[in-house]
Amino acid sequence: MSGHAQPARRKKSFPATMGISTRAIHGRKLFAYRGPVAEPIVQTTTYRFADSTDALRYAQGDPDVYVYTRYHNPTVHEAQDRLALMMGSAEVLLLSSGMAAITSAILSVAKTGDEILSTSSLYGGTYRFFRDILPRYGVKVRYVPPGRLEAVREMATKKTALVYCETPTNPTLSIVDIASLVHNVRKASARARRRIPIILDNTFATILNQNPFAFGVDVVVESATKYLGGHTDLMAGVVAGSSRFITGVHTQMKYLGGCADPFAAYLLLRSLKTFELRVLKQNANAMALAEFLEHHPRVKRVLYPGLPSHPDHATARAQMTGAGGAGYGGMVTIEVSGGVRGAVRVCDSLRVAVNAMSLGGVETLVSIPVYSSHVHMSASELSRQGVTPGMVRISAGIEAWDDLRDDFDRALRKTR
Repeated sequence: MSGHAQPARRKKSFPATMGISTRAIHGRKLFAYRGPVAEPIVQTTTYRFADSTDALRYAQGDPDVYVYTRYHNPTVHEAQDRLALMMGSAEVLLLSSGMAAITSAILSVAKTGDEILSTSSLYGGTYRFFRDILPRYGVKVRYVPPGRLEAVREMATKKTALVYCETPTNPTLSIVDIASLVHNVRKASARARRRIPIILDNTFATILNQNPFAFGVDVVVESATKYLGGHTDLMAGVVAGSSRFITGVHTQMKYLGGCADPFAAYLLLRSLKTFELRVLKQNANAMALAEFLEHHPRVKRVLYPGLPSHPDHATARAQMTGAGGAGYGGMVTIEVSGGVRGAVRVCDSLRVAVNAMSLGGVETLVSIPVYSSHVHMSASELSRQGVTPGMVRISAGIEAWDDLRDDFDRALRKTR
């Protein structure tokens, strides 16, 4: 083994009844051994060989030989294994960012001449990758009409390489019925006589609030920069799926260069220990904030899957864990009067909440989608995704609820 920890691919058995927090904190190390409690950072680019036969063993596929950190790293492997346990996935690959995870997963499947079917409401970065980059490589993306998932059956052709989905969506928090999507894709697969893989972006929900694998989704991608990291201090992305699929993504990662840094993996391992605690508090703050803002005189509309007024609330109850489980996530989107100017006045008047372009951290963040995630989109593109100029996206943190309530109330009342 060249003196290094064993790669995550050789797994020990793990009790299936263990909870997410136990898995996140201990990984597979449920046994006595001498060693550090915190996972060490193996901050190296390359590795010593015991002798030259190690190089041959690696070339022949021996997973126990480390050669280069762009390919693999012990700290990264531990983070991957911990995430696989948490997500109930056969394998997980950690990459340098959420977009590295999304693009590497897609490019491991799609080739020139292929098509991708996607639900229409997406994170702006994903949409622009579909719109601006994939056509250069001869890959076409077609969008399933909102509310008509059955259209997948007719839209799928022999060129369909994969179906892509995001739920809850960014920033409108609409909910895609995962069970219905899977059912219709499987029908299309049967007609095509081949399995069409389904890739789902679970960033907004996380595994605590929604388990796409339980509904038959093949691959889950997630920005670990957000809730998994949770402290606004690391960038990473996750691809979870079968061993065969992850092997293909790993090949893409090696040559496209989107490998995770060992220090980022170490920070992620630290963050996973408090993942459940943080997300539960964010869920609670988001629900309280949504209920408060729904009745605020200066708010035109509140979008939150946990509210009965949300158009997809029934679907959210069925596939998220709000009904007696963890919750509906930490994201809330509001619409205020005055268009983008009104949104700017609100964001610039907040004191506790931070005006910043991200989400999932312990601090409450606000952003204006037309200035951030959905910038450089035409009016028709924004309309198709349901994004309006007066929207403010709120990522609830873990601050005291009274402080958040007073902060938003004061900012909203200050603006006219």
